[in-house]
Amino acid sequence: MKKITVGAMLLSMMFMEVKAQSLKSPDGKFEMNFQLKQGVPYYNLKYNGAVVVEDSKLGLRLFKDSAIKFASEIAKADDAKFDLNNGFTKTDEKRDSKNETWQPVLGEKKNYINHYNELAVTLDQTSTSRSMVVKFRLFNDGLGFRYEFPQQKNLNYFVIREEDSEIDFPTDMKAWWMVADYDSQEYQYQETKISEIPGQWDKAFDANASQMLVKNAVQSPLMLKKEGKDPLYVNVAEAAVLNYPASHLEVDAQNFKFKTHLTADRQGAKGYIQTPSVTPWRTIIVSPKAEEVMDSKMIFNLNEPTKYTDTSYIHPTKYMGVWWEMIIGKSQWAYSTEENVHLDKTDFSKLTPNGKHAANNTKVKEYIDFAAENGFQGLLIEGWNIGWEDWFGHSKEFVFDFITPYPDFDIKMLNDYAHSKGIKLIMHHETSGSATNYERWSDKAFQLMNKYGYDAVKTGYVGDIIPRGEHHYSQWTINHFYRIAEKANQYKIMINSHESVRPTGESRTYPNYISAEAARGTEYEAFGGNKPDHQTVLPFTRWMGGSMDYTPGIFQTKLDYYFPGDKRFVKTTLAKQLALYVTMYMPLQMAADLPENYKKHMDAFQFIKDVAADWDDTKILSAEPGDYVITARKAKGTENWFIGGITDENKREYTVDFSFLGKGKKYEVTVYEDGKDADYIDNPQSYNIYKKQITSKSKLNFKMARSGGFAVSVKPVN
Repeated sequence: MKKITVGAMLLSMMFMEVKAQSLKSPDGKFEMNFQLKQGVPYYNLKYNGAVVVEDSKLGLRLFKDSAIKFASEIAKADDAKFDLNNGFTKTDEKRDSKNETWQPVLGEKKNYINHYNELAVTLDQTSTSRSMVVKFRLFNDGLGFRYEFPQQKNLNYFVIREEDSEIDFPTDMKAWWMVADYDSQEYQYQETKISEIPGQWDKAFDANASQMLVKNAVQSPLMLKKEGKDPLYVNVAEAAVLNYPASHLEVDAQNFKFKTHLTADRQGAKGYIQTPSVTPWRTIIVSPKAEEVMDSKMIFNLNEPTKYTDTSYIHPTKYMGVWWEMIIGKSQWAYSTEENVHLDKTDFSKLTPNGKHAANNTKVKEYIDFAAENGFQGLLIEGWNIGWEDWFGHSKEFVFDFITPYPDFDIKMLNDYAHSKGIKLIMHHETSGSATNYERWSDKAFQLMNKYGYDAVKTGYVGDIIPRGEHHYSQWTINHFYRIAEKANQYKIMINSHESVRPTGESRTYPNYISAEAARGTEYEAFGGNKPDHQTVLPFTRWMGGSMDYTPGIFQTKLDYYFPGDKRFVKTTLAKQLALYVTMYMPLQMAADLPENYKKHMDAFQFIKDVAADWDDTKILSAEPGDYVITARKAKGTENWFIGGITDENKREYTVDFSFLGKGKKYEVTVYEDGKDADYIDNPQSYNIYKKQITSKSKLNFKMARSGGFAVSVKPVN
């Protein structure tokens, strides 16, 4: 037997640490390498042999005490010896692969392909007798990795101080980013180099949206582009954020590096964990084509399949709403001018009406009539329930009970009337940030919905989160959002949440959580405006992890129509508003404007009536973040296609090649395009509509005005 010296053993251990574990994507284009350097874990990523991500550290910092009782303990609890970011040896590795096709309940395509190779590396920290697993999955469109903590004696309960996952890029890329905030994603996107982010950061937010900013950090998803001869597009995000806080990205502008920054509670703790447990996936999607990044479904693939036994109640819905007129200030949510109200003390029937309450029987019936006449399925009504007189700007816990209507809202009569016209009312539950109160009332609220046949609810979380000390994106509140989704599933109810966390592919696991706001939507057009390029960035960022309730369809873009002298306006042409129904995926799809404005343009409104809300196929024909998006989608269960094209503040031309259509067939297209004199400032309502027969060999050219667009309906000719 060969004698092994101590020196030889040490040399062998050093060699093991230097040697990298490699993983390749199924198509061989990506290569990920994992390595320990002096006990510290690193990874890198290459695409076609070129370095996309340089050696980047992995690990977490923990509090020594697993039960942080007071904020003052944080300063005392910094014990680097307890961290999970160094002192490791590799003790095991496992490899796996999967190639499956699955069908989303609602989605942009009928089938999603989940094809990856996997490497799981077990790391032991000998000084503490603890272990963790770093799991990598490499797809044909990028990389996902996460930490896993097996159940073990020396790592049972622990509190995360910070996750230190790094992404170190070799070059200074163009970035589309918005400032990090523990409570808000309602910001304009900025377009700068990575190196320029700190210089622009202080100018990148406004008081309307700001709540708890994170200095020199940006939100994910983050879109990047390496410019030059061989451009490369990179999207940095996360997937499956469950029982864990949402993350942001600290910016090292000098070294073109980003590091995970988790949302804290107000004690400074980031996550309270009991093993066995896993973190969310960190995701890096890469392609030389922007269209392929936008088309990636990797974030959804990294989520678990649903455990729901019945999803038959989940369906796409096109709806209208008593909403926009309150947003612009024409009407109000509140029934009275009284402010000092108490739900358990105030007799709302004795309050003096303010005369501007929108959710009244007469107005709601008018909306029901128009929605029914034009083939919609749902009607959202905000301000139907008592409590709006004193709901914002304080930390009152009991603001709404979610079951008691105002005196001028006859819930039974209106529900019966809506059902007689084929319309389902959509419930509105504004929590005023009091998540604890909502959990107490959720059973009664959902039982009321079942009683009257509501099958969808829009939830809202405006204001500071209660329990006090939590944030919108901290661990407790993340868990709250999915507790509500699970509770809603018990009552066969779909959820559309506003002011919630951005989705990270969880619709695969919780398919009744069909949409969310979690970004700067159309309402901000009345609160200071969205830049013309805003809708060309969102599909590369916010939309990467799930549907958004953007609430498009504004035809009357100039608000001086209602209020003479008002300088507010929606920065878009009417044709662009139509195109958004295709470029933005929205299975809960709103026509947000007032019926009176649609009645003036019923020829253009026809596209909103016709366009589908769920799809069998999606093709990103052409796209560039911050500039333009051209998308074609095939309606679920039909041969009908719809195409939408939008541009930023610049005029553009684009020629649609219809070769994706079935060969040897004839189709009729109805085109809705900007008029020759259209302009989002000077003439936003100028549009042109025409019909034409085409085949798969046809091509059509479109000219888009500034912040303009075009929409096309394509139907087979019998």
